[in-house]
Amino acid sequence: MTTESEIKLFLDLEPRSDAILEDVIAGLSVCPKSLPSKYFYDARGSKLFDEICTLDEYYPTRTELSILETHIEDIVSSLGDSVILVEYGSGSSIKTRLLLEAIPETAAYVPIDISREHLIDASVQLKNLFPDLTVLPVCADYSQVISLDLDDAADGRISVFFPGSTIGNFSREHAVQFMSRVHQLVGVGGGMLIGVDLVKDERLLHAAYNDSKGVTAAFNKNMLSHINDRLGSSFLPSAFDHRAFYDPVMQRIEMQLVSRVDQRVRVNGNSIQFCKGEAVRTEYSHKYCLDQFERMSTEAGFVTEKVWLDENEHFAVQYLRTI
Repeated sequence: MTTESEIKLFLDLEPRSDAILEDVIAGLSVCPKSLPSKYFYDARGSKLFDEICTLDEYYPTRTELSILETHIEDIVSSLGDSVILVEYGSGSSIKTRLLLEAIPETAAYVPIDISREHLIDASVQLKNLFPDLTVLPVCADYSQVISLDLDDAADGRISVFFPGSTIGNFSREHAVQFMSRVHQLVGVGGGMLIGVDLVKDERLLHAAYNDSKGVTAAFNKNMLSHINDRLGSSFLPSAFDHRAFYDPVMQRIEMQLVSRVDQRVRVNGNSIQFCKGEAVRTEYSHKYCLDQFERMSTEAGFVTEKVWLDENEHFAVQYLRTI
């Protein structure tokens, strides 16, 4: 039985407090204010997101899982055997277990996550489920450039797994830049298995980001608690309301924290003023049409080899191959 003390990070690039402070001050010093969505994910935030994924209103997780389960043989055939599977934003790695159970002789699994505690916990669970699997955890902000030297760690062809429609959290320009970095990582003959949320009825989208139990609201507000813990700032999460809405022109959900009162917050010696009703953007979640996403993939150097859809065409799992 593997324990937490036995899990060693392959690479530790956890964001330092000074980098977090720089991000927070930069985002709160412009109009409109914003905070990077990567700071949702401390240990509590990661657990809240896991809970969101089980909600009736939140269709992406169960829809993507159903696609993976239905088409697992075809998906594994595309990935090939003896693969080094790199997962960005691995979280609890629930979907990854389907792949690991089905891929013949997985050379190694490289989970990358910004939340150290959640990363180690998920790695322990996977090692206990797959004792012979080489697990190489990386604590890092994958939205930044990461140099992964896997040559001496494992032999195999690199494939990237990027589920959950997390690509939608990037702007379209940054999404292409991210996929271009993935292209460099996997090299010739490599590929990426990616989840993409598709444009759909606005009512379904609204419900997914405004659940009746308030879990998404708690997840959104927890970012402030996370920043308090890392920077010693004085945010009162209860002084902000959760707001999420769909912008049909930009084809994206925008999630915000809205100040309930006029207030001033201290952030490591900096004083930030919030007016009553002022919104702080915490996340974009872009939705795509298939042809839009294929153009972006091509720009990043990939060819779209396979696309698997659910019966309602709400979500797509795609295999992109390097060209």
